[in-house]
Amino acid sequence: MYNPFNLINKTILVTGASSGIGKSIAIECSRMGAKLILIGRNECRLKDTFSLLEGNGHTYYCCDLISEEETSLFLETCPTIDGLVHSAGVGLTLPFKFTTASKLKRIMEINFEAPVLLTQKILKNKKMRTRGSIVYLSSIDGVLTGHIGNSIYSASKGALVGIAKSQAVELANQNVRVNCILPGRVDTPLISRKNISEEQVNANKNLYPLKRYARPEEIAYYAIYLLSDASTFTTGSNLVIDGGFTLL
Repeated sequence: MYNPFNLINKTILVTGASSGIGKSIAIECSRMGAKLILIGRNECRLKDTFSLLEGNGHTYYCCDLISEEETSLFLETCPTIDGLVHSAGVGLTLPFKFTTASKLKRIMEINFEAPVLLTQKILKNKKMRTRGSIVYLSSIDGVLTGHIGNSIYSASKGALVGIAKSQAVELANQNVRVNCILPGRVDTPLISRKNISEEQVNANKNLYPLKRYARPEEIAYYAIYLLSDASTFTTGSNLVIDGGFTLL
């Protein structure tokens, strides 16, 4: 059956594949026929994701992407890929006046520098095939919205959108596309922090027209679109999936 969204014969690298959105993207991509390369820092959880993949030929690497040594070792064995999804990231809720250099550096290093430098290394080492697709997981925060206590996180996600636009232009002549997904809140462990109560979470859900957060697989479907041949004329875009939050 004809399906322009299938990922058959495509090799997709997913970072942050050990949990949350990255885990869901990996699983859903395998269901669409892709061969997966998973990267995560927690080997136990990475193995769990690996066990849930459909099909054969998948691999995983336990790797801390902020470590240049570990990243270089990974690239030595990384095969040529058709798609790259940057899902690894961390959150931080902190009023701006309590910002410190160390906290700012940590979030920017994980959420911005690590994915950008991995992309640069993959391209420089000619690990990306022609007609490849690069997908960054950004956020509506830092691009379309702002929230109290979210300034550092927002800055890191907004920076991804900025650099992705320039990458899209630079890589167009190589027929490599670069796009960002901008989710609203997603029901993952990232939102379960000690400084946010269940009552606060439920109140926040009611701010969304659909009265809920996105499910991880709903973000994964967007990634599948951007990785597939259904999106071959889509580059430099910021695809918003927020349950209508930014309409209000």
